[in-house]
Amino acid sequence: MPRLALFFALALLALAPSAHAQSDADRNADGLISQDLRQDASTAYFSQAWLIDTMERRTAESVRDVPRAYYRYHVVPEGQNRLEARLALYREFGDRDVVKPLLWLLNRNDLEDLRPGDTLVVPNAFDLDFRAYSPFPRYYPGAREMEKIVILDKSIQAWGAYRYGELQRWGLINTGAESARTPSGRFNVNWKQEYRVSTLSPGYGSNDPNAELWEMYWVMNLHEQRGIHMHQYALPTAGPASHGCIRLLEPDAKWLYTWTDTWEKTGGDEISSVGATIHDQGTVVLIIGHDISDMPEPFIRRPDYPVLRMVDLPPDPFMVPPGTDQQERFDRRRGG
Repeated sequence: MPRLALFFALALLALAPSAHAQSDADRNADGLISQDLRQDASTAYFSQAWLIDTMERRTAESVRDVPRAYYRYHVVPEGQNRLEARLALYREFGDRDVVKPLLWLLNRNDLEDLRPGDTLVVPNAFDLDFRAYSPFPRYYPGAREMEKIVILDKSIQAWGAYRYGELQRWGLINTGAESARTPSGRFNVNWKQEYRVSTLSPGYGSNDPNAELWEMYWVMNLHEQRGIHMHQYALPTAGPASHGCIRLLEPDAKWLYTWTDTWEKTGGDEISSVGATIHDQGTVVLIIGHDISDMPEPFIRRPDYPVLRMVDLPPDPFMVPPGTDQQERFDRRRGG
C-alpha cells in the first residue's frame, strides 16, 4: 500500500467509533446507577426473596374490600438476648415466615439486633392483603381520570401506584443520599430495559469471561439527561442511600416494569430522544415529600398506640412542578 494511502487509512481508523463507544444517552443512563454498583455495601439489606410472599399477598380484587389494619406497640422484655427476643415474637404472633417479613417491612428493621427495651410496631393481623398496611390513601381523587400514576414519597421512602384513582400496589424505596438527592417533581417513564449492563462497568466490552460487569434489572428511566431511573437493587434497611436513582425491591421493580407505559416516539435510538419526536409521554411519576438523612419514620408514635403516617397527595397531580423540559413542553401543549 502506498505510504500516503496507508496514512489516510490509519487516520480514518483512529477517528472511527469503537465497537463499544458510548453514546451520550448511554453515559447518562449509566452514570448514577454505576456509582451505586461500584460502592461497597456495608449496611443491612432487605432479603428480597424472603419478602415476596408478604408483598404479593392479595385477598381482594379491589382495595375497597381490604380490611383496615390497626397497630400497637411490642416492647422487648428485659433479660432476653437477640435470639430469645425473636423467638418470643413468633410464639406470641405466629409463624416466623409470616410474622418476620411484615414486621421487617413495617419497622424497617431486620429484627436481627433486637435488644431489651426496643419497641416494635405490630399490626392486629399479619395475613391481610398487603395494601391494608399501605401509607398511601386507598383512593386518590385527583387521579381518578388518569389510567395510571406512580407516586414516590421521599419522606417515608415508599411508593404507590394508582389506576383511575384506586390504589393498586405499594412498596418501599431508597432515594438519593444527602450527597446526591433524588430530584422532586413530575416526571414520566421514558424508556425501559429488563436487563442492562452498565457501559461504565470495569469489564464492559471485554471478552474476558471473568470481567466485572455491573448488571441492572427492571430499569425504568425518568430523567434522560441525569440518568435517573427506578430499578431493582439491594435495598438497605436504613434511609436514603442511592446516588440519585430510586431503588426498588425486586418484586416491586418487576411489577412496575410490567405495569408502567413508556413514551411513544419516532426517530432516535432505543434510549435517547435526541433526533426523535416524542408523540406521547409514558406513565406519570410524581416524586414528592421532603428529603431525609436518617431512617424514615413510617409511624406517628403516640403515647398509647402508633398511627400509620399517611402520604399527603397533591390535590391535582399536575400541580407538581415539571421535572424536565419534556414535561414543560407537554404542559404547554395541554395549555397548562
